[in-house]
Amino acid sequence: MALITKKVYGTQDVLPKDSYKWQFIEHLMREHATTYGFKEIRTPVFEHTELFQRGVGDTTDVVQKEMYTFDTKGGTSITLRPEGTAGAVRSLLENALYNDGLPVKTFYITSCYRYEKKQANRYREFHQFGIEVFGTSDPMADAEIIMLAHSLFERLGIKDLQLELNSIGCPKCRAEYQKALREYFESHKEELCDTCLSRLDKNPMRILDCKSPICSEIAKNAPVVLDYLCEDCKEHFATVKSYLDSANIHYVINPKIVRGLDYYTKTVFEFVTTSLGSQGTVCGGGRYDGLVEELGGQPTPSLGFGLGMERLIALMDEQKIEIEEPETCDLYIASIGEKAKIKSFNMVSQIRQSSLYAECDIVGRSLRAQMKYADKIGAKFSIVIGDDEVDSNTALLKNMKTGEKVQVSIGENFAEEFLDKFISYQMDMFGDIEI
Repeated sequence: MALITKKVYGTQDVLPKDSYKWQFIEHLMREHATTYGFKEIRTPVFEHTELFQRGVGDTTDVVQKEMYTFDTKGGTSITLRPEGTAGAVRSLLENALYNDGLPVKTFYITSCYRYEKKQANRYREFHQFGIEVFGTSDPMADAEIIMLAHSLFERLGIKDLQLELNSIGCPKCRAEYQKALREYFESHKEELCDTCLSRLDKNPMRILDCKSPICSEIAKNAPVVLDYLCEDCKEHFATVKSYLDSANIHYVINPKIVRGLDYYTKTVFEFVTTSLGSQGTVCGGGRYDGLVEELGGQPTPSLGFGLGMERLIALMDEQKIEIEEPETCDLYIASIGEKAKIKSFNMVSQIRQSSLYAECDIVGRSLRAQMKYADKIGAKFSIVIGDDEVDSNTALLKNMKTGEKVQVSIGENFAEEFLDKFISYQMDMFGDIEI
């Protein structure tokens, strides 16, 4: 019985006292993405397992160790999405979004699921803000999505983030690099972990991303991908850097970045922080020019990034970036007696139709308890209604901050009269504002 009152390991509740932070950040993300021409896409929480096996890569930790996969009653293998890109590509192809013109620019704020060891700010159910662009090979697009992430962090007030940049080349030049890596790691074969041994033939670049201390130490002296780029990839990377330079976006070259998913090509990048310990990557992405074709579409150069919401909020908390709390109650109407209770319900309805926040008692509190509750929820104004007020159609409106009281009509035009008082109150508090 105790289990049903405990959350599943690796998950978390976003409580009412904290949800406003998520709402604020999500609103800003939607607004920010829209200014760059992106439109929201929402895909199912589960997809056919093969989509992720082919899209994410069967040599990745995600596919080998971390996916939540199960068979339906009909015998179909289904997987909870471990990331957002593969589902977005599937939707692009199934719904022929490219017919609306290229590039297709989409974003999402979505939940993802990976069965991994819980760490600080890392959960088995986590949330991502993702950007995907389909249908452009222009290096300006690479710079644009990096600029989008960079300017989003600036709007949120986040400090001390470092943009790390790399290119892992195209399939042509990466084949030469894979060969050099394979030869290097073959000489350390006896020291590699079992997982990296299985990667050695299929995808030795994955070894560079291994978290094992021994494998990480061996990888420090591995060949560098930038030394193996073909002329086209070198030019692409140089052009991306020139656009970032023109926008005054500082970056450092980190040739060890390969990202954790197999679909990346050419540009890869990460925004990292030292404020969150070892879990320093807040945002990561890059180009994946072959993914659409791999999943059955025509060759479609594409790119994007994923930004972890939990880590972002943890970073903002760590840096003590305050998010304005939501508005408190504008009007609390306390009532004495059934007739007054009905009247208070009518008045609250009027106020809410004016898009203000109003409350009345719905739990049967005493008058004293109602007024204590009004204080607790930070009500700006209050009214007490009894039989006399109902009969006279008037009541006293109290400013909860100053204690000042003024008589108001509580008839059909109550909302209009209260709105006048409320606007005057706001102007006294904050000057001219839009209501």
